[in-house]
Formats: sequence, C-alpha cells, structure tokens
Amino acid sequence: ANSTHYNHEEWVYDVSFVLIIGSQGDIGKAVARAYASEGYDLYLASRNAANNQDFANDIRVRFGTRAECVELDILDYPTHKPCYENLQTKPVGVVSAVGYLGSQDLAQSDLAETRKIIDTNYTGIVSFLNIVADDFETRGAGFIIGISSVAGDRGRKSNYIYGSSKAALSVYLSGLRNRLSSANVRVLTVKPGFVETRMTAGIDLPGALTVQPDDVARAIVKAQQRNRNVIYVHWAWRWIMLVIRSIPELIFRKTSL
Repeated sequence: ANSTHYNHEEWVYDVSFVLIIGSQGDIGKAVARAYASEGYDLYLASRNAANNQDFANDIRVRFGTRAECVELDILDYPTHKPCYENLQTKPVGVVSAVGYLGSQDLAQSDLAETRKIIDTNYTGIVSFLNIVADDFETRGAGFIIGISSVAGDRGRKSNYIYGSSKAALSVYLSGLRNRLSSANVRVLTVKPGFVETRMTAGIDLPGALTVQPDDVARAIVKAQQRNRNVIYVHWAWRWIMLVIRSIPELIFRKTSL
C-alpha cells in the first residue's frame, strides 16, 4: 500500500495504516501479518503495549512495514477517545479482533463474569468503534471490520451469554454498515466458526469445521478488498446456522445444542 498523507482539520491521515485492536491474540496477530504482507503499516493495539514490542519488531523485519504499539484497554472507556486522538496519523482501516469466551456456567450465577463477557465482546468495542465511525464518516473513507461469531446467530444453552454478546455485535455492525454506506465507509462482519486458538484450548473442536487463525486473516483481507458485508470463514457454517435458525422454537428448546 502506498503511503499518502492528507490533512482534515487538525488530524493527519495515512492511507497505509491499519489499526488492529486485540493484536496480542492469535487471530489479531494473524490479521496483522496478513495486512503487513499486503504492504500496510500497522498500529498494534493491546492492553499492554510493552508486551507487544517483540511482535512489532518481527513485523518490521519480516515485512519491512511500520508497526507501532498502542496501549488500549477495551474495558477502560474514558481512555478510548484519547487513545484514538493521540495516534500520530489516523488509519484507513480498523479491525476489532477482541474476544472473550468466558465461562457460561460461571456467568449464569456471577454477574461479574457476565459483564466481562458482554463488555469485552460488545460494549467496549462499540465505545471505541463509535469514535472511529464518526471520524471515518467525516472523512468519507475507510473500513471497519468486526469479528463476531456464529454463536450469535441463535441462542443456545451451551453458550448463550457469549452468543448474546456476539449477536449484539453483529446487529451493531449491521446498523453501522447501513449508516456509513453513503459516506464511502465499508463495514465487514466476520463469523469465523471454530478457530484453533489459545482461547479455545482444551475444547474438543471438530476438525472438519475448525480453521486456523491464518485462515481467518486471509478471509478477512480478501473480503475487505472485495467490499463484502458479512462472511462465514468456513463455508459450511452459513448452511449449518441456516438450519439451526430454522428449527421451530418448540423443537429447539428440547435440544442440547
């Protein structure tokens, strides 16, 4: 990506920068590498920027692009606007790869766990993306990508608190896409399905339906470049969830999904 700077009011924009939120996670790192391989410079946002320096250095050496570490706690709402405003140049795109699976069993009786799941997967992301959306809408350019989940397609007793947070995120991204379409800002919703990461370690994942973080990253870059709206990373999930959504409630409530 060729670097082009231009000014809007007091801010400087750089069409070569992509901001990755949750860049210390397996999917976040894969997305960062994928965009770096396309020639983009990166802002790597995470709760502890110092711990991300080695990864940033690896990006610089491997791809020859800029990689700057940014301190961002998605649950610390008052810091969101200063974090974005303090970026030396504003990015052309933002990817939210933040996620917290949590414990369904614990969340059913522990409000703190429930709030952590909801705030990490939804409220905190909305807080930050609202700031980005206002800027991109004013600028009339940019792209926003949010990683949601197939778990949000229908509530299931095995993970309905996590699923409800992802369902909320999907609806938010849909509304944001509708709002920003006339401003030449693209919004992509990504539903990976099962992904082999540290977050899913210990879970018995079905091999035929499980993808790797690099698969998710490649799908994201490809879909963003093609101006897609919603993608299921593994093709089978679109049809699996279509079937699950089609089950009548009288029957569905008796299932053990």
